[in-house]
Amino acid sequence: MKDQANTVKTTNVLIVGVGGQGVIMVSKVLAMICQMNGYHVKQSEVHGMAKRGGSVFSHVRFGEQVWSPTIPVGEADVLLALEWAEGLRWLNYLEPTNGTFITDTQHIVPPFACLNRKRGADKVYSKETPQQIVAEVSNGLALDATTMATELGNPRASNTILLGTMSTALSFPVEEWLEVIAQFVPPKTIEINRQAFLKGREWAEKVKVETISESDFLLENVIQLDASINDDFELRLTREWCKGCDICVKMCPERCLALDAEQLVELRYPDRCTGCRVCEWLCPDFAIDVIKPSTQRESA
Repeated sequence: MKDQANTVKTTNVLIVGVGGQGVIMVSKVLAMICQMNGYHVKQSEVHGMAKRGGSVFSHVRFGEQVWSPTIPVGEADVLLALEWAEGLRWLNYLEPTNGTFITDTQHIVPPFACLNRKRGADKVYSKETPQQIVAEVSNGLALDATTMATELGNPRASNTILLGTMSTALSFPVEEWLEVIAQFVPPKTIEINRQAFLKGREWAEKVKVETISESDFLLENVIQLDASINDDFELRLTREWCKGCDICVKMCPERCLALDAEQLVELRYPDRCTGCRVCEWLCPDFAIDVIKPSTQRESA
């Protein structure tokens, strides 16, 4: 174990997002790296009932001696948001002078945010743009990590891309990040997660160096920000993966799904479907995908 616990100030990292995005995995990777470097670490998290789709957050504090597991308002040195609205909701926890705000621009809009139950319904969701928010914080990075991960072949690696971006705000070696990540992800995904981490880190380093073109570069990666407002979509069911657990059927707000005679999910009432993505988020077997035209173009 390395003895690098030579700082008096406790470092506070707050990680927030939505259930199923990997908030807890990210926080555990960070906590283990801190321990490897001889720091005293406290981690506090809220999940459980959140499962997929609910709000999840994790506090990670490390230093010579840490007494409390929770970060006070206004004292987060790093605020990492895996979902846009969750990042804005916790923004008051960011240290106003030198705090670093890192966020994915992905929108995960819950069904109850719709003003009516028809396709294309206006949504009660944050209207602020990444440019507006980044301009208000001392250090801000907003990127479309979901699209970047999709380009690598696995959209679920977006949390590792953000982890790579966050690594530039901390002083731990790249090799240690990759070593710990490999311990927390499935063996078959180690390589793609390695690529995702390095891609997120490379993106952050490029933005920090190319200050003049930063706004343009950020804009390039947030084109998809409003893609969820488009009511043109396809609900894709992979029957070979469905285990007939019935979760999507029971939780669908529009009751448009059902189990067929083989106890596999089917879209029985397509006209009712609004593309709210609840079934996609809740499916434990990843058998449901809501495909947007813009997503298809990016991954083509």
